Amino acid sequence: MSDAPTDLDLAPWIAAQRWYAAKGGGGPALRTLSTADDTRLVLDDAVTGPVLYQAPVVVHGGVIADATTDLEWIRGLTARIDADPSSLRPIGTVTGARVLSGEQSNTSVICDTDSGAQVIVKVFRVLHHGDNPDVTTQLALSAAGSERVPAVYGSLRATWPDSGRPEGVATGHLAVAQEFLPGLRDAWRVALDDARSGKPFDAEQLGTALAEVHEVLARVLPTAPADDAARRGALDTMHVRLAAAEREAPEAAAHVDAVRAVYARAEGGSWPDLQRIHGDLHLGQVLAAPEPRGWVFLDFEGEPLRPLHERSVPDVPLRDVAGMLRSFDYVAGALAHDADAVDASAWAQAAREGFLAGYERASGTDLHAHREVLDAFELDKAVYEVVYESRNRPDWVGIPLAAVARLVAGS
Repeated sequence: MSDAPTDLDLAPWIAAQRWYAAKGGGGPALRTLSTADDTRLVLDDAVTGPVLYQAPVVVHGGVIADATTDLEWIRGLTARIDADPSSLRPIGTVTGARVLSGEQSNTSVICDTDSGAQVIVKVFRVLHHGDNPDVTTQLALSAAGSERVPAVYGSLRATWPDSGRPEGVATGHLAVAQEFLPGLRDAWRVALDDARSGKPFDAEQLGTALAEVHEVLARVLPTAPADDAARRGALDTMHVRLAAAEREAPEAAAHVDAVRAVYARAEGGSWPDLQRIHGDLHLGQVLAAPEPRGWVFLDFEGEPLRPLHERSVPDVPLRDVAGMLRSFDYVAGALAHDADAVDASAWAQAAREGFLAGYERASGTDLHAHREVLDAFELDKAVYEVVYESRNRPDWVGIPLAAVARLVAGS
């Protein structure tokens, strides 16, 4: 095999990667669209729909290997990030690199640099036209001086042929480089340990931290009023999820009318202005850094099932609040399913109250005035969880079902 494998050579290698999206679809049918700057972009005309991959490779001894494992390729990538006009701070010379294991949709490479700093470079595998919110949101926060996200060094974009677009080309993000924070536990692990031992969780400061993130994003990125179209769009999505829950989880059917009533009240409720948000917030998306820094938020890609272009438009900040409230409930639910079961319901309620108090105080938002809307978003998240657990962990479906019953009764 030459140093430049053909699309036919590349197909079995791509099919074996964790980030390959069309598993079970008969194998990839590849067309290379671009090989600029040693970055190979290949289109898979899969039976499940076309997918564009970033698949840079090197060949050693006739064997294809992922270029993200090659130090020289990583050095070239970081040099291009440094040269990009949007970069905030130099990465410098990379002296060593290792791929972070366990990821499925992207590839992250931890880089040692000549300055002594460690940088994590996230290489996006599935590419889309448009801004990646994981880049633009964190870049905006970092540029504004916020320490509630890992400091961003810079990002890299590319342009590729796209016959489906009027101009014939598409553009999107290839990679982002940011501060690596080693040895930190995520808030999910901290919360599980605290709840198991009966220790109070620092939920109030977590609410304060989220309010700080929302304040910065509302200041530096576009906002919009929650007009009738925005409300209708959000509520239509909720009704679609509710219909799925009714089909897939018969236990949810008893609550459908009550859930619809909550959504109806939300339509006429008080909605905050729309702004950029996290979009998929839970305890696993937050790191516990030592004081004075405190909570640090990760992974601003938004809800995975939403199209990329929808994840960058202004959204309802209460969606993030609701996501975190559901995460506290899941801590209690997880501990109830342990071999040594623990009743953490009182812990979860205290965490919930502390989080809301911290968010209200720091944001100046009267959450009571938005009660109908927050209830609807929290209920929508619980309904989504009913469908997820029915498909993946039927033994856990009682966690969100209990939440649905509680929320419709208390709304």
